[in-house]
Amino acid sequence: MTATTHADEVPTVVLEPSDRAPGMARRFVAERFREWGLGDDHTARLIVSELVTNAWLHGSGPIVVRVFRDERDGRPVLEVWDGGEGRPVVRPEDHASTCGRGVFMVARLTDTWGIRPLVEGGKLVWAKCTT
Repeated sequence: MTATTHADEVPTVVLEPSDRAPGMARRFVAERFREWGLGDDHTARLIVSELVTNAWLHGSGPIVVRVFRDERDGRPVLEVWDGGEGRPVVRPEDHASTCGRGVFMVARLTDTWGIRPLVEGGKLVWAKCTT
């Protein structure tokens, strides 16, 4: 895990795609929230865990996680990048399903989220947290 947290840079961590990546991403987000004095990081940790799990299971290459505060409203924004070409899809709610609920949860837990293709290939999935 490589992290940068200099005052003039967006806090970023680069994770190897593995089953350890979601937990490392949760700890990274929790540290940023503590630095900013934001008490409730539960939803942000859940969101980043789901996005990183998707990147690990369905993406390609290293996973980049960034967290910053929107300059307009101060709300935290989570970004997860990976080199995979596939795009996350919100599936209909299915109470019998044992998988495939992550993006549905992200959509329900945030006011706004989205996907952007990266010029170098892959995608960036972002979500703005409510605090």
